[in-house]
Parts: sequence; C-alpha cells; structure tokens
Amino acid sequence: MLSHPHEIFLEVARQLSFTKAGQTLFLSQSAVSKQVKALEEYYKTGLFERLGNSVVLTPAGELLYSKLLLAKQLQHELHQEFTALNNDFSPQVRMVIGASTTISLYVIPPVLSAYLGKYPNTQLTLKNRNSENILKALLEHEIDLGIIEGIHKVSNVTYTPLLTDEVVAVCSTRNPIYKQELTARELLTVPVALRETGSGTLAVLEEALAAHQIKLTDLPVKVRLGGTEALKNFVRVDTCLAFLPRQAVLKELESGELQVVRIRDLNLVRHFDFVQRKGTENNVPYKSFVQFTRRYYSKKE
Repeated sequence: MLSHPHEIFLEVARQLSFTKAGQTLFLSQSAVSKQVKALEEYYKTGLFERLGNSVVLTPAGELLYSKLLLAKQLQHELHQEFTALNNDFSPQVRMVIGASTTISLYVIPPVLSAYLGKYPNTQLTLKNRNSENILKALLEHEIDLGIIEGIHKVSNVTYTPLLTDEVVAVCSTRNPIYKQELTARELLTVPVALRETGSGTLAVLEEALAAHQIKLTDLPVKVRLGGTEALKNFVRVDTCLAFLPRQAVLKELESGELQVVRIRDLNLVRHFDFVQRKGTENNVPYKSFVQFTRRYYSKKE
C-alpha cells in the first residue's frame, strides 16, 4: 500500500500544483508541502522545481512519478483480486472525473449515485467544464477520466463511445416561429443565442451548418452565454432561437415553456465519449467506471 506522503506526491505531480492537489485531497497547501518536503529529505534530492506559482518535476521526480504510477496500478489490481476473494475487503479508491456541462447536469449524476451505492469506498470528484477544457484538464493530468461531446479527435487520447444525443432548436412561446418548419438557410435571418466557444453543443451546430456552407459568424447572433442553464434560462424569457440538448430541456418542453423549432435539413446528433490518456485505459478504477456507466445506459435503451 502506498504511503500517505507518496499519495500526496502523486497528486501534486499529476496536477503540477500544490494548491490544486490540496483542494482535491482536502488538505492545506502547507500540509501538502510538508509531506513533499519529507519525501525530498528521505530521497536526498529535490522532486519539484518551483517556478513562481507553478512547479515542474525534476528528473528524480519524473522517476518517482513513473514508478509510483506502476505501483498504483499494481495496488488497484491487488485490491480488486482481494475483493473477489473476500467481500469484507473494501479499500478506498479516489477518482477525479471531468464532464462537459450537459453530461455533468443531466447524464452522469444518476450513474454516480448507482456507482457509489455499489462501491461505497470510492471517493469521486466531478469537475464540470466545457468539452474543450475537459480535454485540456485530461492532458494536463488534472483529471483521471473525462466525458465529452462533439469535439475533434486528439491523437494522444483514447475515445470510448457512451451515448448518442440530440440537439434541438428551441424558442419560447413568445416567438411564433415555433409553428413553422425552417430550413438551414432560413437561420440566416433568425436571431439566435449561442453557447460559448469550446462548447460541445456549439461544435455540433457548427459542423451541421458547415454541410450547408454556413458559418456560425453568418448567423445573426444576439448573445453568447457560458453554460447550458444560462442559455436555457435566457431563451425562456427572450424571443430568439437557441440550440440546446434535448436532455436539458425535457421539463420545459413538457410544461410548454419552450417549443421545438423544426429545421428539416439540419442533422444535430452528437456523441458522448469517454476520454482517457493513452496508456491508462486498463487502469482498474477507470476501466471499472467506464464499463459500469456503459452498462447502466445500455439497460435504459
């Protein structure tokens, strides 16, 4: 079993930040620094080079980090095998997951509840950002596992399909346009509210419009808003058109607050994918969570 100082070192090395590591581990920055200093004294060498507010691993730190990752994987495998032999053995597992806005709000919460019900000793942290920033956090080792939507592929990341979802054009009942069926070209004359750059929902819209030689900049954009809830709440009281995940507006469509505007030649289907850094796909806790989530939603289809 890895020692407490080694676990702290791993988190600092993963995030390259004493402050962020402390936040994730619920420790003060001074407590994190104290444990890392103890390791540096033990190994008789510096493990991090301080560069202002950021840190980088020294060669010794890189060596320790790579070996501890291997030790961590062996520990996960050992725990899993002992759990299979003895139901009373249930070690604590910590995992940081990042998910894009729609997934964080509407897709993943019931999965987290079910997963923690089955694996109560798992400490899960969920970070909510747009898809572009989830990829960035993954590549910077700030999160262990990500779930994103509608974004271009990155070569050093593995993608595992989770769900297919639909983006719909919606407006409030103040706008009589909901009674019409539009074409993609007619969107050039309809005021719209859009998500911020980096949004997976926006990327799906951009790709669908490109099939009609239409750019986002061609649309009469009234406002850009960060986050699904902000956009939804805006369009509820305004008269412009917005593109939102159907999952995000189910209640509003049912109550009649929002109406779907049909656009007959615009295909707004998007895919939710798990993303992992290449080489981590078989790490036991991540693999277990991916499999559990895919089974959870396959049973609902």
